[in-house]
Amino acid sequence: MNLTERRSSTRLNLKVPLRFRVLSGTDAGYQESESVNISQRGVFFFADAPPSVGTQLEVSLKMPGEITGQPPTQVRCTGRVVRVERHDFADGPPGIGVHFDRLEFVAVADRWVS
Repeated sequence: MNLTERRSSTRLNLKVPLRFRVLSGTDAGYQESESVNISQRGVFFFADAPPSVGTQLEVSLKMPGEITGQPPTQVRCTGRVVRVERHDFADGPPGIGVHFDRLEFVAVADRWVS
């Protein structure tokens, strides 16, 4: 079967620490994870309590220089969950694909990851 690539930007297999939270009316705090792959337009990572497809998230991470062509930069992204991959054969947490709708650079005083 021939699958057509739908991504608009190349993803790199890079492990980058991140934290995320659901943006809807809940008062849930941040969860921490690590990227499996990342691009300028999205990220894939694992989470013990994955939000459902369509959920709006805020993701904070240090965008690697391999993506931006600049030194690594702390960013805060908002986006939506576009897929959740549950692995029935493994004991690990589900994978989450997030498409970024907005990306903003974080001021030094607000940075999470040093």
